[in-house]
This record gives sequence, structure tokens and C-alpha cells, in this order.
Amino acid sequence: MIGYVTIGSNDFEKSKAFYEKALAALNIRKTFANDHMQGYGVKGQSGSLAVCKPHDGKRATGGNGTMVALVAPSQEVVARVHADALAAGATDEGAPGDRGNGFYGAYFRDADGNKICIFKMG
Repeated sequence: MIGYVTIGSNDFEKSKAFYEKALAALNIRKTFANDHMQGYGVKGQSGSLAVCKPHDGKRATGGNGTMVALVAPSQEVVARVHADALAAGATDEGAPGDRGNGFYGAYFRDADGNKICIFKMG
């Protein structure tokens, strides 16, 4: 259903490096780039996540209640992505664990306050 999601950045170069490191275990790679936006995705799959400089030139802020959730192939990958994100400078928002009803997830925020969930169902 979702074609793409964009999240704002106040330090574009730092954000690009962060997401390349944090999401590598999901086989998410850079799919496109220009002077104000860089996209990430999985080869052969639709949907993407893009980091961008806000179009209006104002400061990027993480939305209260806004979160991007990315699917992982296993609980081990959930844990690895969470650890890689923290090592790359993320803030912990919830360690990997069972959240009930077959949902296993982990949460972190990037340097701009964007909340990301990595999860595996079942």
C-alpha cells in the first residue's frame, strides 16, 4: 500500500551515513540520490524510505506519534539492526523483544528524532 516514506534531516550527510549503516542487515541499500534526498530500498521490491532536507527550508523535526516500521526476515535481524543503529548513533526507544500476538520488535530514534521500528511477525 505505501509507495515511499520520507523523513527529514538537519544534517543530510550524517543521516545518509547513519541509515546506510543502520539498515544494512535488512539488505536495504541506496536506490537513488540527489542534492536534497536519498532513497533506500530492497532490490526487486517496491516501496522505499528516503531521507531528505525539508523542502520548505525549515528545521526537520520528528513527528509526535509518527513512526516508520520496517519488516525484518527474522528476530535475529531485528536485534542486529537495532544494535547497528545504536552503534551508529541512534537513541534506544525499546530493546528487541516480544510485544505480544507474534509481534517481535525493536525501536530507535535517529539524530533528528525520527522513530523507527524494526519488526518480525510470527
